[in-house]
Amino acid sequence: MKTFFSKKNIKLRTFFEGTLVILASVSAFGMVAQNNKGMYSTVPVVKKDSIASVKAFGDVYKVLMSPRCLNCHPAGDIPLQGDDSHVHQMFPKRGPDGKGLYAMKCANCHQDENTPGLHMPPGNPKWHLPPADMKMVFEGKSPYQLAKQLMNKKENGNKSMEDLIKHADDELVLAGFNPADGLKKPPLTHKEFKKAWITWLTTGAYAPAK
Repeated sequence: MKTFFSKKNIKLRTFFEGTLVILASVSAFGMVAQNNKGMYSTVPVVKKDSIASVKAFGDVYKVLMSPRCLNCHPAGDIPLQGDDSHVHQMFPKRGPDGKGLYAMKCANCHQDENTPGLHMPPGNPKWHLPPADMKMVFEGKSPYQLAKQLMNKKENGNKSMEDLIKHADDELVLAGFNPADGLKKPPLTHKEFKKAWITWLTTGAYAPAK
């Protein structure tokens, strides 16, 4: 789905799937949302609420620290794997673009779809780690540290609030909620995660105290 602000109201373009999705803007003119029938409606801008924001990030943090997210956001240059987040047994390196180094590319084993069978590689056409110049490390980060990192453009891939909201439906984010056979799903559904993610952002993106 596509939504647009007029030039006067600060143009915002976002893409989402689902029934009714709340989209945030720093504009005082409000937000525009589209339901599954293609009808547009104006939604008031959500006011800052530190309590609601921190509470929502608690749910966000649970998902981001689950193996389905954490394994591709390691502290080092080798991805993690499995539900216990052990170092990838093939020892592939991140590489400049996050897609592997030299002949050992992520796509060599991670195909466009999950490979059937237990302990087989999960798949997605865009499977990769964050690039070397923007590692987006989750491993070892406290809720405070991770929240601050996610809102820092120098550490989040230069993403604005609108970009971050859109990122909830990124292909690899969605892939995390559809793991390969035998792997645990994140502690929330994608719908629940997305609601918490957008709530955190639109109520001020506050970081927990620690």
